[in-house]
Amino acid sequence: MADIVNLNKARKARAKAEAEETARNNRVRFGRNRQEKEAASRETERQSRDLDGKRLDE
Repeated sequence: MADIVNLNKARKARAKAEAEETARNNRVRFGRNRQEKEAASRETERQSRDLDGKRLDE
């Protein structure tokens, strides 16, 4: 026979797992210090300049 499952507890457990995943993603996204943010910004700008330099004019 199947075990009895409390649907309210299952729903809350699923919501908690989703909240933990969101928190983990936010820590990665926003949990950087100033130097890391500036370095990422410089890298993005460099990649943009390199890509623009390789663009073909028609």
